Amino acid sequence: MTDPLPNSAQQMRWLLARRLGAAVLVICLLAGAAAFMFEARRAEQAALETAEAAAAHFVSPAMQAMSPGESGHKHLRDLLDGSHFIGIRVFDQSGNWAYEVWDESSNRIATTTLPSRPTWPPMGESRRTWISVAQDGLIQVVLPLAGGDGRLVGYIEGFYRLAPEVLLHQREQIRNGVLMAAVSALATGVALYPLLLSMFGHATALSDRLMNANFSLVHALGKSIAKRDIDTDAHNYRVTLYAAALAEEMGVSPNEIPHLVIGAFLHDVGKIGIPDHILQKPGRLSAEEFEVMKTHTLMGLEIIAGIHWLEGAAEVIRHHHERIDGKGYPDRLAGEEISLHARIFAVVDVFDALVSARPYKAAISPSEALAILEREAMQHFDADVVNAFNRIALSLHGEVARATEADLHRAIRPLWLRCFKK
Repeated sequence: MTDPLPNSAQQMRWLLARRLGAAVLVICLLAGAAAFMFEARRAEQAALETAEAAAAHFVSPAMQAMSPGESGHKHLRDLLDGSHFIGIRVFDQSGNWAYEVWDESSNRIATTTLPSRPTWPPMGESRRTWISVAQDGLIQVVLPLAGGDGRLVGYIEGFYRLAPEVLLHQREQIRNGVLMAAVSALATGVALYPLLLSMFGHATALSDRLMNANFSLVHALGKSIAKRDIDTDAHNYRVTLYAAALAEEMGVSPNEIPHLVIGAFLHDVGKIGIPDHILQKPGRLSAEEFEVMKTHTLMGLEIIAGIHWLEGAAEVIRHHHERIDGKGYPDRLAGEEISLHARIFAVVDVFDALVSARPYKAAISPSEALAILEREAMQHFDADVVNAFNRIALSLHGEVARATEADLHRAIRPLWLRCFKK
């Protein structure tokens, strides 16, 4: 999930600092892991080279004649005394123990915690394993032994303890790798910071311009129908504010509210296609005229078709005249077949129409309008939506009814920011 573009220079600087800090941390972790793997590989290679040197002592006729149970083998003892091996075990070609030599201080390891039989590698290969025995970190090396004719005659297993100076060197190399990576990443971040800040500022400016262009388009569509329909422009603003407040009251996801907001503002955009003699008729429409009026929902969909960022408004535009009892239009949906967005908007749309004066009717009080909504619950409206609207309608209407057109424009601005600045 991508972060939204910042709304201020301070947010932008904080966003850059967070991301650069995260990048430095990741680079340090990767550098530390790489340094550890490199040093571990070096330690394994040193142990393997020492074990291979030990194996060379056994490519001899003496190896062929070794006897099980023999201990203190001279070659093994010499190797043990001259290296960091703490123990060496020899096995015959069947994997049976033959003999072993241990550093005197490591007898506890030999007698208590080691597996009796390691995993045997094939000829020409080796097996290296990091093991922890009696609080010691050891490298176990297993090599096959070949006779003079190249055939397998046994196996040698060595346990290599890293010298304290090697461990210290490992820690220093890891620390130095992390420090170098951190310094390099910080230096790069400092060098790039002004450029990134400028790029983010440019992107934010472009985003603002796009948001304003989108808002201008929505506003122009709303104004175009307002020029033909009585009081529609103010009505669009009022019902949009009502719908957003009701959605929040009902716990609708913040990610869904922008779709409802745009749908509320453009709900009657299809009326652009309705003839003036029907759209502006002051009295009741005839049956034929009403059928024409009903087409504005589908014409609204045609108007926004192909505009990707308006697709979320389609549910409200198409279904805001559906009824819970299935007697609405255009699809005669019933109950929860109608989207929640459309059910919310149907309530606020009728409420605002009831409390607003028109040339052909007088306004009624908010209390009277709410009583009508309650009577129509479970027939025209969703009862849960009506109940939620009852909780906020009077105070909300008090704010909206007193607002001038300029006030409505200012009040709806934060909603546009939520819709378009994603």
